[in-house]
Amino acid sequence: MPEMSDDELLEALGVEQEIEKTSSHTPREERIIAGFEEIQRFVERHGRVPQHGEDKDIFERLYAVRLDRLRALEECRTLLEPLDHQGLLSNSEIVPDDPVESMDDDELLAELGATGPLGITELRHVRPRAEIRATEEIAKREKCADFDRFRPLFEQVEREIKSGVRQTRSFGKDASVNTGNFFVLGGQLVYVADKGDEFQTPNGHSDARLRVIYSNGTESNLLLRSLQRALYKDETGRRVTEPLNGPLFSETWDEGNIESGTIYVLRSLSDHPFVAEHRELIHKIGVTGGKVESRIANAAHDATYLLADVEVVATYKLAGINRTKLEGIFHRIFAPAQLDLTIYDRFGHPVRPKEWFLVPLHVIDEAVRRIRDGSITNVVYDPGTAGLVVLAQ
Repeated sequence: MPEMSDDELLEALGVEQEIEKTSSHTPREERIIAGFEEIQRFVERHGRVPQHGEDKDIFERLYAVRLDRLRALEECRTLLEPLDHQGLLSNSEIVPDDPVESMDDDELLAELGATGPLGITELRHVRPRAEIRATEEIAKREKCADFDRFRPLFEQVEREIKSGVRQTRSFGKDASVNTGNFFVLGGQLVYVADKGDEFQTPNGHSDARLRVIYSNGTESNLLLRSLQRALYKDETGRRVTEPLNGPLFSETWDEGNIESGTIYVLRSLSDHPFVAEHRELIHKIGVTGGKVESRIANAAHDATYLLADVEVVATYKLAGINRTKLEGIFHRIFAPAQLDLTIYDRFGHPVRPKEWFLVPLHVIDEAVRRIRDGSITNVVYDPGTAGLVVLAQ
């Protein structure tokens, strides 16, 4: 038998040879490409380029900043043009205000994408300067042993940011730090779980020790002023606002009060077997700026109202409040009890109406009271006890 070469022997054995691929790109170029591919996936999902604006999701706004940088740097355009099948680099509708030439390598790479895998609640950040903080600034991060207590809070806050119930604002406008505050720092949500007693530093400033929980499941025991400095240094550092600010309702209307809408609670008169059986528990919660009667006039022909007439069982007037955001609060509170029911419209199309919940009327009334006095924060409906519960902090 003639002697076979190594290649012939492998082929005879049915072993495919895997040629090791060597990248022609530097680590820096690989990071630039990875950052651009994230933008491409966003465009594929949403059918448009990421845009700036306070009304946009924080992820979209950060992608928009990154795309600005890629368009502005000739080096990046040359690298990415062969990959730009969507024509993103040729669309220069957004021009960055500050010159990119003055950035060092760390800052430039930060604009073009972060390194490392992202957790499900971790936000892409723009500048890693916030990550490269000195040890005395951030203290030592450790695994949070009781993170399961805090995970629901992070998930809830993310939902509220996306729905507009909460907003993210530049940290410098309000530098206070207190227990229960949320921030965005280094691309992550940060929660102040505990604040110790204040003390005077040698230079006469007030400070306090904090227990800070991060959305990636870690925590640190750092000083209040260290957190403040880190938020100032991070150009994408943000304060997450509370769900509600100021009074929402008024029992008596003084001159100058402006009524901005009405919360209405409806009960369906549908003869659907499930609805008929649970009629006293099934309620629709909505908010309108007009007359409730006008809103429900065509209920029997509208799948939103279960294609049946309804009765109004409660109304609450609003004063100076964003109706859409308030509606989002109700949906967040009662999400665990959302009615899972499919009906068919007059064209035979299946419809799953929203805003209907299996919740007793007195619990809805309690939720309104809590919204009035501001105690609705971290409250959610528990179907097991048929009542509102405060999530552990």
